[in-house]
Amino acid sequence: MNLIRLKDKFHPMKENIILLKSIDFSVSIKKYCEVLSSKKEITIANQLLRCGMAIGANVSEAQQAESRQDFIHKMKIAAKEASETLYIGYRSARR
Repeated sequence: MNLIRLKDKFHPMKENIILLKSIDFSVSIKKYCEVLSSKKEITIANQLLRCGMAIGANVSEAQQAESRQDFIHKMKIAAKEASETLYIGYRSARR
């Protein structure tokens, strides 16, 4: 179990399922983009890699948010990146 320090005391930290899933997704996207690149789909692979990896980056950044509103804003950006990833992934699968 991980511990987090708050006001000079250590408290157990809950497992962050969204963060873990976004990291797993980033690994999967990277592998898929390598396959696309090997099929000469370089442009699509690059765009898919950028938006797919941005999901985890924004979720991770949200964990360090300075306020509740900042957290919500960063998670909304991650959701937009997920939407773009879904669209590009769908388009690449239809080729």
